[in-house]
Amino acid sequence: MGLDVGNRRIGVAVSDELGLTAQPVMTLERRHNRREDLRSLARLARRFGVVAIVVGNPVHLSGDLSPQAAKTQAFAAELGELTGLPIHLWDERLTTREAHQILYEAGHARQDHRRVVDQVAATLILRSFMEGQGTGVRDQGSGSEGAGSEGTG
Repeated sequence: MGLDVGNRRIGVAVSDELGLTAQPVMTLERRHNRREDLRSLARLARRFGVVAIVVGNPVHLSGDLSPQAAKTQAFAAELGELTGLPIHLWDERLTTREAHQILYEAGHARQDHRRVVDQVAATLILRSFMEGQGTGVRDQGSGSEGAGSEGTG
């Protein structure tokens, strides 16, 4: 499962069981209670049979940690404790910008992006992680070059 964690929303994406594709699932509107957000994500992880969680790590372009990265890392650590699943922090630099570009090129009006941009960003984060792990993920529908893992990420 891939997550794009923001202050107001969390984009959620999952891979298929073989780890070949990444698909957007939903955008979770953040609640005032952080624990509720964590429980909602834990329920989604169980529902999709997730074996690991990839969390976008919002570092500065220079690679230095941002204040948001510290908050995201703390959130990810709590999620790992609650779910018992491995958590992987993954560089998410420019994924939101890329997500907006993908939506724009697909013909979506800019004002409609907010509803789905976090899902697209989460999909990009998960896809990038899977490619980095050599699972052969490319664009949806392409052939695979590598072996996947059991369950979804």
